[in-house]
This record gives sequence, C-alpha cells and structure tokens, in this order.
Amino acid sequence: MTEQFSSLERDLGYNFENTAILSEAMCHSSYVNEQHDPSLKDNERFEFLGDSVLDLVITHMLMDHFPETCEGDLSRMRALIVNESQLAEAARKLKLGDYIILGKGEALSHGERKISILADTFEALIAAVYVDGGFHAAFKVIEEHFTEVVSHVEKRLALEDFKSQLQEYVQGRFRIVPHYEVVRESGPDHEKTFEVRLSVSDFLTTYGTGKSKKAAEQAAACLALEQVRQETE
Repeated sequence: MTEQFSSLERDLGYNFENTAILSEAMCHSSYVNEQHDPSLKDNERFEFLGDSVLDLVITHMLMDHFPETCEGDLSRMRALIVNESQLAEAARKLKLGDYIILGKGEALSHGERKISILADTFEALIAAVYVDGGFHAAFKVIEEHFTEVVSHVEKRLALEDFKSQLQEYVQGRFRIVPHYEVVRESGPDHEKTFEVRLSVSDFLTTYGTGKSKKAAEQAAACLALEQVRQETE
C-alpha cells in the first residue's frame, strides 16, 4: 500500500509528512464498517472538510482569473467546477479508484468506479493535504489540477445547454442521437441524487450526477462535449 500511495503522491504533486492522514482519506466507510475496529476512521469527516477547502480555493482562483465578473456568474462558474461529475473526473485522472480502501461488498460492486465515491474521496484527499501541509499546500495542489478547468469555465457558462449542443454535434457528424439512462438514484425522496449514463453508440460514454434527471443529463453532456472537442482540436 505504501508503494501505491507513493505513486499517488507523485501524480498529486504532494508528499505527505504523515501518511496515516492519507490512509484515512482513502478509507471508505464500507471498509471500516466491516472491520469492527474502533480505532479505524472512515474518510467522511475529511470529505466534509475537503468540500469547504475546494469551494474556497476555486472561488479564489475564479476571482483572480475573472476580475470583472459579477458574483452571480462566479457562483455559477463554481457550480460547474465543484460538483460530483467534475470532481469524479479529477479523481479518474489521478487513478484514485486504485487507492480507495473499500469493504468487500462495495469492492464487488466496483465501488471504485462510482461517481459519488470518486468525488467524495477526491474531497477527502484535498482535506488530507490541507490537514497535513496547510492551506498553501492545498491551494497549490488544487491550482495544479484545476487551472485548465477554471480557464475554460467561462465558455462553459456561456453554453450551458450542453444537451442541445451535443445532440446537434452528434447528429451532424454521426447521424445518431445521444442516449441517456438513469443508472442510479440515491438519497431520500425529497432530496434524491440521480446518476445518468450518456452513450453515443459504442464510442463515447460519460456519467453525470445532479439533484434532478435533467441536471444529471446536462452534467453528462457537458463532459461528453469536452471529450469530443478535445479529440477534434
């Protein structure tokens, strides 16, 4: 596990003074619940802290990058960046699923691929950097991994109807339409979270989450648009 964490530290761009903090950040509640060891802690408190650290740093970056942009648009930009879909994408780039410590049941259901687990673990990882190295270290890590996302978010804000844009592009190029499917619902009835899989034939698949099916579809379409644009640049 130490060797694996060394690879993660290299990809993250930060070396931990206290690797126990990193271990806790990677420890999913499903593992802790199966161990019945009161000394073990899951990463849920770190998730809570990491969410706040990300909000603060991304807000700071947005204000620096867009000094003339109003508060309302900055808030919408931040929402496009600090959300499950975008954080899960950041986690995938770090291959974070390889390091998450899951319980047997969650591992059997490939929990390391789930958007919610990837996003939550990424938040926990950011919190671990903050606790281990302080705000400057956390800022540096977030800046390293989100500068490109921040620099392109203004265009995303101006083109928020991602579904329509994607459908127009796909129909024009491939003569087919994207397919959306709800693959998971979680949370109580009054506050559900939806996870949607978007597929374009067999060559493009993305996932998105949101508090409504429409929001989840838009998130999935946003990621799909980014992928096809990168391929055509």
